[in-house]
Amino acid sequence: MSLDVRTVTASAYPDWLRAVRNGFLVADTPTEEDAASRLPHTDLSRVRGAFDAGRCVATFRSFAQRLTVVGGATVPADAISAVTVAPTHRRRGLLSRMMASDLAAAKERGEVVATLIAAEYPIYGRFGFGPATWTTEWEVAVPRTGLDPRRSGRPEDGGRIEMVDAADVRKLGPELYARFAAIGPGAVSRDERWWKQHTGAAYTPAHEKWTEPFYAVHRGADGEVDGLLVYGVDDKWGDAKQPLNTASVRDLIALTPAVERALWHFLCSVDWITTVRSGYRAPDDLLPLLLPDPRAARTLTHADWLWLRMLDVPGALEARSYATEASLVLDVRDDAGPAGGRFLLDVSPAGARCTTTTRSADLALGVGELATLYLGDESARRLVDLGRAEELRAGAAGTADAVFRTGRRPWCPDIF
Repeated sequence: MSLDVRTVTASAYPDWLRAVRNGFLVADTPTEEDAASRLPHTDLSRVRGAFDAGRCVATFRSFAQRLTVVGGATVPADAISAVTVAPTHRRRGLLSRMMASDLAAAKERGEVVATLIAAEYPIYGRFGFGPATWTTEWEVAVPRTGLDPRRSGRPEDGGRIEMVDAADVRKLGPELYARFAAIGPGAVSRDERWWKQHTGAAYTPAHEKWTEPFYAVHRGADGEVDGLLVYGVDDKWGDAKQPLNTASVRDLIALTPAVERALWHFLCSVDWITTVRSGYRAPDDLLPLLLPDPRAARTLTHADWLWLRMLDVPGALEARSYATEASLVLDVRDDAGPAGGRFLLDVSPAGARCTTTTRSADLALGVGELATLYLGDESARRLVDLGRAEELRAGAAGTADAVFRTGRRPWCPDIF
């Protein structure tokens, strides 16, 4: 029988959810309660599946999102998630069909970019995506930090840290995160359901067992909340009743470097904690150098994180800010079609204008390579050296780096 690729109906949603879990190697069957808890928050017009003899064998979902770009503006994004193909149905073009349908719909809706977190690196480049942010995780050996536990638990910036509960976080967190996202390129929007899911107030399936974490907020000298720390702690003791507990950070949002320092120092001062795992942070996070001995922090993970795909090149490039004045003609190749063309980008600290042009190109690159440059993380010079971009005018790569690169690396604190 032919494979039927289509949007998913409410009646087929439980079977689609089963296929998602199978694809991610979760060996349980969704309950009626699982499906019922998700459906009210799911736009079925953006849920796709492939069906073989009525059984779902591939899955794909997207949802509306806002992405913060350089300068603090946000652009509408098509956030892609729940992508699976059953091992029995690979190499049949199912993902290609679902992806093409979704991206065409996103372009029609006016979404400027598409976003995703890639479970496997090799998959999404062929669909025009490129890694736009990276992430690093550290493990800190607290006894080696050189911090004085008698002092490091008390902020030196005139503020204070207080323990709060989940209800407080649901009240204080959204406004704090909105302020953070306005200064954090790579941040994506968090809706009310996100805060409920991450504070235990939403239904949790059995395979996603909820464990209540600890919550702490930093208040500035004016009493306003300007930092949030969420962490879990294991319960491990060694010989001779020595504590060997590890604190694992689930979320740490700070509006200033001073607040970031205060929250890390606080966590490293908590009694019985001998190891801190940072969770996924920006690769240039301040953490190691906030410690008297940075060698106390060793890298556990360094990997690609948020992937982008341009859908509207002029709309995306005009949305972000630039610190210099320059003019650059980009020849953007897009085999899938929606974002290819030759574009004249004129930028200055006052703003940007991007239009199609017939002028000779300065730099030629794929749409995925443009995505890696977009938030300021990658170097055009490096892309040329790798053979992933072509410098058609001498010095064009240097101009592109002056235009696109930023002083701090972009960071996406979320997975979706």
